[in-house]
Amino acid sequence: MQKFLDAYEKFELIKKNLAEVLTENELKEKIENGIKMKGYLGFEPSGLPHLGWIVWMNKVKDLIDAGVEFNLLEATWHAMINDKLGGNMELIRKAARLTRDVMKALNVQVDKINFVDAEKMARDKDYWALVIKVMKMTSLARMKRALTIMGRNMDEADLDTSKLIYPAMQVSDIIYMDLDIALGGLDQRKAHVLAREIAEKINAKKPIGLHTPILTGLDGGKRMETGEIDEQAASYKMSKSKPNTAIFVNDSEEDIKNKIMNAYCPPRQTEFNPILDINKYLLFPQNGFKLVIERPEKYGGTIIFEKYNELENEYANGKVHPLDLKTATANSLIEMLKPVRKLFEKDDIKELAQEILKGITR
Repeated sequence: MQKFLDAYEKFELIKKNLAEVLTENELKEKIENGIKMKGYLGFEPSGLPHLGWIVWMNKVKDLIDAGVEFNLLEATWHAMINDKLGGNMELIRKAARLTRDVMKALNVQVDKINFVDAEKMARDKDYWALVIKVMKMTSLARMKRALTIMGRNMDEADLDTSKLIYPAMQVSDIIYMDLDIALGGLDQRKAHVLAREIAEKINAKKPIGLHTPILTGLDGGKRMETGEIDEQAASYKMSKSKPNTAIFVNDSEEDIKNKIMNAYCPPRQTEFNPILDINKYLLFPQNGFKLVIERPEKYGGTIIFEKYNELENEYANGKVHPLDLKTATANSLIEMLKPVRKLFEKDDIKELAQEILKGITR
């Protein structure tokens, strides 16, 4: 039975572990007025999910628990435009179905999610009329700047003209679905800001942007010194295009241990530390989670953390050694991903994963 939440509890649950809310006042107003909110996230079925995907999956759980009617757009057309899986639509569709299976294994309430087929939506002439309207209201320069939402830079607009329609489609998805909330990583900010602006101009529902933080790649990433926050986030994020910087949900116990033990984790550094990121955004959000760091008595003995802030403070003060943190994190992550590894032991899933891996092009 779902727990009843008051307005304050709903607000806190929705904004928990977010990097940004556009805007908090709008969110508070909808909650306080008792509006039944409709939310969405669009994802490209582009390969095997890695830990970064679990960040948004966890937030989907929170939104459902907060009473948000949630829609998950399987952005197959978008993945094809972005040259994912070689543009093979059949393989892209299979990757979308696999993502559902992974979500279920991670206890995401898939039975409470409305899965939206982008191809079905694209068969509606009103959708394309909206795409054209969005393009008419957006300069070419701004559309090029928005290519960061698809993991590309402005120069890549010249690869083919379909790249320029991608941001317009994403903005149109949001307006077409009549949403209260648009959820995405911080790297999706430009699309959400544009959707808010255009919605206001055409008297459509103005979506609230919920932006999850970007999980730092295991190498610590190469951070941009300048640029907007979404562009900076894209420069250090965990990405399947750099497999050594990412942990995939089906990685073996040995692979997880090796990747964690070789990860960037400077002593006392709490920002852009992938090991602390994994704890903050993936491990500690689990109900009843405790991080157990086992140490010999001469090094302080075993220590148990029940709250992430306590771990971060102790690490910043040099009271937790990086090696001890890595060992405990690897063990906890292996346990968390156990149901997913079990899923990938099934012959049909294993075969599908291999097919998807062979099809990955970027």
